[in-house]
Amino acid sequence: MLMTEPGHSPRKATPLQVVKAVLSAFVGIRKRAGHERDVVTLSPVHVIVAGIIAAVVFVLSLVMLVRFITS
Repeated sequence: MLMTEPGHSPRKATPLQVVKAVLSAFVGIRKRAGHERDVVTLSPVHVIVAGIIAAVVFVLSLVMLVRFITS
């Protein structure tokens, strides 16, 4: 596991890194090094918010696709 030195705060993840982590979790592919880096840099609140937004976008896109196909 990736550890930081005492007294040094870990870098904060950028919004793009949060989105990449959430999308890779949706698909189910993630390298161990990426996961360990995310554990240190990602905030649980950011991951939860990004996950909820991604889930809503996914469900809405499926609904729109089904409506398009059935119309």
